Amino acid sequence: MEHKRKCIACGEIKPRSEMIKITKECTSGDVVVQPNSKTFGRSVYLCYNENCINTALKKGVNKLLKTNISREDLKGLLDGQLKS
Repeated sequence: MEHKRKCIACGEIKPRSEMIKITKECTSGDVVVQPNSKTFGRSVYLCYNENCINTALKKGVNKLLKTNISREDLKGLLDGQLKS
């Protein structure tokens, strides 16, 4: 049975493999999209759709990750994550 996670934008619960994971590393403070299993830190999950990504950017991913990454930088990190 696969673990399920909740999208911070729409609130839908899906299997972890169907979500984008964004993590702020606890050691360096870097924000990583789709980190490997050895990356530890504060994480949030998003659906693979543009609406959820835009909503998350507006809602304040920074507050949830407790960081100050700019909206443009985060959007750059998320580019290429959308599935057709």
